[in-house]
Amino acid sequence: MSGEPTARAALLRALGIDLEPGLLEQALTHRSYAYEHGGIPDNERLEFLGDSVLGLAVTERLYGDHPDLDEGELAKRRASLVSSVALAEVARGIGLGEHLRLGRGEELTGGRDKSSLLADTVEAIIGATYLDLGGAAATDLVLRLVRPLMADAARFGVAMDPKTALQELAARLGRPAPHYDVEGTGPDHARIFTATVLLGDEAIATGTGTSKKAAEVAAALDACALLGPAAE
Repeated sequence: MSGEPTARAALLRALGIDLEPGLLEQALTHRSYAYEHGGIPDNERLEFLGDSVLGLAVTERLYGDHPDLDEGELAKRRASLVSSVALAEVARGIGLGEHLRLGRGEELTGGRDKSSLLADTVEAIIGATYLDLGGAAATDLVLRLVRPLMADAARFGVAMDPKTALQELAARLGRPAPHYDVEGTGPDHARIFTATVLLGDEAIATGTGTSKKAAEVAAALDACALLGPAAE
């Protein structure tokens, strides 16, 4: 695609990094795309690494910036800042969704705006930055991305329990309480669950995960993202 290099350059400018192209492509590659293209490397290992870098960078900054907070409060703030809701907001702010490499199924079900996919990709980019540019550059990236959220971390507290957050949001909007339809596919050792969250008879969002609970949480996250603006 002729516009792809330009788009990638714009993404790197938004991130404030100059990442090796191969690592960037891998960080943007969801397992669904990798499977459909002959099993090329996907972003799950980078996500695993980036999750640890993210947690440490946020922990160090909170510890240094808030000497008056006890361990419990620091833990709450960290959990809020590294939650899928927070990372998905970061991703939407830089237009990350348009750069994801998704399989057909994810593309057709709105994967480019799924909170869980966006959050995972942010973590993968952090992991790729750590491998390519080192720990200091990865930490700087984390802090640039979450700095706007740190000033108002309390508003992400409900992100630690997305299903409860959705229930409260539905009540504020005068909508029926959410309920979930969950289906499982694949063999027992590699089962994937897809949850659809409904308010009454209206399907709001879907989510996938390796357990029923994880799929429901992913669906609740996306439902919160969709319905949240209506409650403001």
